[in-house]
Amino acid sequence: MKALIILSGGLDSTTLLYDIVSRGYEVTAISFDYNQKHSREVYYAIETCLMLKVPHRVYNLEVLNSLAPSSLTRCEIEVPNGHYSASNMKSTVVPNRNMVLIALAASYAISKGINTILYGAHSGDHAIYPDCRPEFLEAMKSVLKLCDYTSIELDAPYLNLTKGDILRIGLRLGVDYSKTWTCYNGRELACGKCGSCVERLEAFEQNNAKDPLRYEN
Repeated sequence: MKALIILSGGLDSTTLLYDIVSRGYEVTAISFDYNQKHSREVYYAIETCLMLKVPHRVYNLEVLNSLAPSSLTRCEIEVPNGHYSASNMKSTVVPNRNMVLIALAASYAISKGINTILYGAHSGDHAIYPDCRPEFLEAMKSVLKLCDYTSIELDAPYLNLTKGDILRIGLRLGVDYSKTWTCYNGRELACGKCGSCVERLEAFEQNNAKDPLRYEN
């Protein structure tokens, strides 16, 4: 069983990588550096793949930074603090990011004879990220069966799970969460205040576990 995983280097996709490796898949990982503020996640993706001996490619996608204004891509737009339920979190949406990443991953998968692509969308993403919703996944599944002579399968195994659920899986699998990055700010330490940090810290609390990352506060 061959699979290509879109690996950001964050908690969700890293857990998914450990998960599918444990299930016996022949896994290849692909990451994209679009000059995001939190580009440290890409370095953790590289470290994790080296540790797990998973073939891994990183592609420069800086054009996405220019095309898709967001608080994750523009220095002049501040990353908001708070919970994902707040309306101001919509500034963290990188317009159409997942469609772009999935399309590029499909080209790579076809060239390598891989017919399954996985990505780490989960239920906590649904409220503000349109490209993480079940409707988007189903539409993209249909497109990828038609985009080439080779039919590509697309799946997001954690689509109906919370980050707490995903962390529970990862703790059981022994995921090294010190080699993941979640914070949307590009500083030396995780801020602990942006929506992504808040959700991550809540997940560790729900699982009575300690986050190995260092935080500013």
